[in-house]
Amino acid sequence: QVQLVESGGGSVQGGDSLRLSCTASGGTFSSIGAGWFRQAPGKEREFVVGISVSGRTTDYTDSVKGRFTISRNSAKTTVYLQMNSLKPEDTGVYLCAAGWIGGPTGTYKYWGQGTQVTVSS
Repeated sequence: QVQLVESGGGSVQGGDSLRLSCTASGGTFSSIGAGWFRQAPGKEREFVVGISVSGRTTDYTDSVKGRFTISRNSAKTTVYLQMNSLKPEDTGVYLCAAGWIGGPTGTYKYWGQGTQVTVSS
């Protein structure tokens, strides 16, 4: 059973940057794809970005392309989400997920608890 723990959230001003981390225990990302989702207050959970097992393929939702970057450490124990040029509409709880089935926008087997990101204008 893989457990995921996110960190790095916080409150920032528009235009600032944050880097989120998702650390796995009980397994690594060497054999499972991973992704980040977010959920804003009163809204449904939204796919943000996914990364394949090889790490060579990524898939971003249009609203974050060019601003967010997903990556992994060499040990494949941590997945990062670098978020630049943050906007108020990026506000939400960011959740790490792993073990996708059917592609990065498909079903995920493992989920973290989430970390709050608040962007003020």
